[in-house]
Parts: sequence; C-alpha cells; structure tokens
Amino acid sequence: MEIVGWILVILLFAVGMAGAIFPVLPGSLAIYAAFFVYGLCISFAPFGVWFWTLQTLILVVLFVSDYAVSAWGVKKYGGTKASVIGSTIGVIIGPFVIPAFGLIIGPFLGAVIGELLVGSDFNRAVKAGWGSVVGLFASTAMKIILQIVMIVLFVIWIIWN
Repeated sequence: MEIVGWILVILLFAVGMAGAIFPVLPGSLAIYAAFFVYGLCISFAPFGVWFWTLQTLILVVLFVSDYAVSAWGVKKYGGTKASVIGSTIGVIIGPFVIPAFGLIIGPFLGAVIGELLVGSDFNRAVKAGWGSVVGLFASTAMKIILQIVMIVLFVIWIIWN
C-alpha cells in the first residue's frame, strides 16, 4: 500500500504543478489532496497542527492571490472591472477555443472585449489586454513558487518526523 501511496502522491504533485500553468487542472488542490493520500495510504503521524496550518494558509494565499495578481495586472495597465471579468473568462475559455495559444490569447481578448463593452477606446482596451497577460504570467510564477513551497514543506515534514 505504501508504494501505491507514493505513486499517487507523486502523480498528484505532478498534476498540481501542471495546474499552475493549465487552469483547467486542479493545481494547488491536487497538491493538498496528496497530503491526504499520503496520510491514508502511509500515515498521518508526521502531520501535526503546524503542518496543516501552514499548508492551509498557503492554499488560501494561492486562491486569493491568483485572482488578485491577475486583477492587479489588468488594473495597473488601466483596465476596469469589466476587463478583469473578461480576462478571467478568457483564462477559462481560451485553452478550449484555441488549444495551443488560448491560455495567453484568451485573457488578452477577454480583457479587450470587456473594456470595449463598457465603452473604452481601443488603445485603452489593448493596454488592459496586455495587463491581463502580464498579470497572468505574474500569477503563474507565484503559483509555481508557492506550490513548490507546499511540496518542499511536505518533504521536510516527512523527513524530520
């Protein structure tokens, strides 16, 4: 059962890291689920209150910052709430509509369309679209870093306990 547990943990970590780049995958939730799989298949003994507190805090920061950093990019480049909403819709729909480049084009077009719908001029809309791409890359970098921190904390906890 221990080997199966480790295989599942590693698979969930891989899905989690892929989820930092592909928003259709569960990302940080997969990494968090790996801790439960480890506990169920191997042992919950290494995990205490501090482990769960730190990991849950990181998970909450990931969820909040994912939206906040993306919105920051749009707003920094002059976008409004409409472009933030459009960018978010574009992140979700883009990869399905344009498989190879939809992850980048989706938020850009979503922000541009959102701005145009509220009456902004084309230049401002494009600037907000560019901001959505900047925000997307910043958000992705932050997700990758925080998810690596989650995995490293897990490994440290297992080794030290």
